[in-house]
Amino acid sequence: MKNQMSLKNSKPTGFVLGAVLLAALSQCVGHAHAQSVGIVVDPPVVVVAPMLSPPAVLDDYLYYPGYGIYYNTYRHQYAHLDGDVWVWAPAPQGVTAEVLLASPSVHMDFHDALEKHHQEMLRKYPRDWKPAAEHRDQKEERKDAGSDHDNNDRGH
Repeated sequence: MKNQMSLKNSKPTGFVLGAVLLAALSQCVGHAHAQSVGIVVDPPVVVVAPMLSPPAVLDDYLYYPGYGIYYNTYRHQYAHLDGDVWVWAPAPQGVTAEVLLASPSVHMDFHDALEKHHQEMLRKYPRDWKPAAEHRDQKEERKDAGSDHDNNDRGH
């Protein structure tokens, strides 16, 4: 009986102790949310050696006035104007490479963006432009030599 009495008397004390313990734990959890942990990582250091001079890569163009198509001999791509947009492709658009190569072409003396020079090229070389007789002879020699754009076949 004594055991039963002590249990009955200890219930309110146990309840109060449990409530105090629960309140203390709740406080700890509440403070844990307010704390933050941060990790600081320094960015990697990249050392780049200074270049003595920029690379000398220049675009070089052939223009086919009859088709309004340019060929970039460095990049091995064809370009033409479609509305207001320059379209670049590995093959000419709207004509076969064989037909294009057989048509008159002009080596351009500029090495920058086509849009800077195209209007001038349209005036200088209209669609019906034909080279002078001396240029035709040179073009015939190139065809006989088996070259497509120049004597250095660049595999396009």
